[in-house]
Amino acid sequence: MCSNADTLPGKAGTAETGGMADADVAIELHGVCKTFEIYDRPIDRLLQMLYRGRKNFYRGFTALHDINLTIRRGECVGIVGRNGAGKSTLLQVIAGTLAPTAGTVRTCGRVAALLELGSGFNPEFTGKENVYLNAAILGLSDEEIDARYKDIAAFADIGEFIDQPVRNYSSGMVMRLAFAVIAHVDADILIVDEALAVGDAFFTQKCMRFLRNFIKEKTLFFVSHDVAAVNSLCTRAILLERGGIKKMGSPKDVTEVYLEDMFEAIQGKSSEQGQRRKRTGGSLVLNPGEEDFRDARQDFINASNLRNDIQVFRFDPESASFGKGGAAIEQVLLLDENGAPLNWCVGGEVVVLRIFCRAAQQLVSPIVGFNLKDRLGQLLFGDNTYLSYMDHPLRVESGELFCAEFRFRMPVLAAGTYSFTVAVAEGTQEDHVQHEWKHDALMLTSVATSASAGIMGIPMQAIDLAVVHAE
Repeated sequence: MCSNADTLPGKAGTAETGGMADADVAIELHGVCKTFEIYDRPIDRLLQMLYRGRKNFYRGFTALHDINLTIRRGECVGIVGRNGAGKSTLLQVIAGTLAPTAGTVRTCGRVAALLELGSGFNPEFTGKENVYLNAAILGLSDEEIDARYKDIAAFADIGEFIDQPVRNYSSGMVMRLAFAVIAHVDADILIVDEALAVGDAFFTQKCMRFLRNFIKEKTLFFVSHDVAAVNSLCTRAILLERGGIKKMGSPKDVTEVYLEDMFEAIQGKSSEQGQRRKRTGGSLVLNPGEEDFRDARQDFINASNLRNDIQVFRFDPESASFGKGGAAIEQVLLLDENGAPLNWCVGGEVVVLRIFCRAAQQLVSPIVGFNLKDRLGQLLFGDNTYLSYMDHPLRVESGELFCAEFRFRMPVLAAGTYSFTVAVAEGTQEDHVQHEWKHDALMLTSVATSASAGIMGIPMQAIDLAVVHAE
């Protein structure tokens, strides 16, 4: 349970809005704890009131303990963690809908929060009436709401349902309306709790575009189980565990620890064999198939300064890994189509990714796979061997070396750093044991590029431009 030792004198916990010593600080938490009183029987609540604290008839549950956090203007902070870690409680404390049991919370500027789906909406009111109600709660005057109502309705894009009671809405429509309101109240701090998990892809993309523009100048606090969204959107991430901060840092580093925690929750702790290791690998000969096609512009691009030169670094056997240890990844190589190891390659050319593994026990149906990620941990693409061998799974005896090869055309990568994450498992796509998952096993650096948009380009078989004459 939390004590009140660190609170301001005479206060159990404070949540303040106003100026701060540092004008760049948007949110500041110091020693924040939140304890809930759990009563086993309804009558215990009455007894607690009658005894006035002389005796406790409840069990204390500490949802947050000793949270110290400073968030500056312009930061987008992502919160990840397993269910029950305290993510939603933390957001509610910052938003002011829950008072901390101990510690202080200070925010600077107008705070708009999208917490539990539909919270703050009266189901008997129409969508329009709820827009006016929520916008007023968030500090807008009637005149300001009148001026923005058309924009709010257009952003929500729920048509005639705007004049229907909210009880008739689907969960996606509720999210559309709630997000539309908070997007038009000129908030300085925006708090979003898993809201984007509901709704269609088109509206989610609209919300992501709004959030990317929002964080250029203002502060976003974002909770999501979507690791890709956290890596793409956030400048910093926090992993919560049992009400405390387990790790804080770059989104890539934090989400990697989160993925390992999720693995351990399902399959148990990683074995010693599944931890970091150092081994040596051999070499196999690749029989290249016929080339499918080359980019129509490849020769021209490769003769110019736009050639996508990609430096390939050596496999790092000490890179972070986790797993049950039934198999180990011993070597990862990037080869040309003739089987020669590469230390440089060119975007648009055929390459082979070769992954060597050694079985530490008998494997009935091993699966080897990879992901290519950018420096933020965003997944570009990946694949594994399961579908190719699901009807005739490979059997590997303990101690045997086995190898997976993936032949593909290297995409044209935007300038930056990339890495191959590789893994070996056993079972099926849906139900498998992860024997070793190795982060950043093979690093790449893209130097020059012809990619005109996006984070990568794909080779074009043909590009045509012509005037179409009407018949």
